[in-house]
Amino acid sequence: MAETQDNGTTNTTGTAEPEAPAAHARAERHAARLAKQITAFTRRHGGSAEGQLAYVGQRGVRIVLVGQDGAWGDLMAPSHAIAEQAVKRAGITVHEHFDGEMAAKVRTGPYEWSRMAGMQIGGPSNT
Repeated sequence: MAETQDNGTTNTTGTAEPEAPAAHARAERHAARLAKQITAFTRRHGGSAEGQLAYVGQRGVRIVLVGQDGAWGDLMAPSHAIAEQAVKRAGITVHEHFDGEMAAKVRTGPYEWSRMAGMQIGGPSNT
């Protein structure tokens, strides 16, 4: 008898099941919603943006965005596949790493400086 590979998607009859249509549709909607948010960010911050995808564990994937004007923001996607689909739909440039070149484009304001430094320079405490 020939052996078959088990890909983990067999049902009780031993035949392979296709991906659940409801789960696929839910992922498509989530990616579309994220793409819409990325596009809105892009429009608000100079007409273009760059991004980087960072895996953050069970929570999912962080989509870090840097607008043309230096503003930055982030979004969370439940999976890397959904994050990739969202940035592809939004049409932004995605970097493999958040390197020095990308970081140099970020412009921080007084709020970020006070939150990053906290009590060391008289910024608000975390209480």
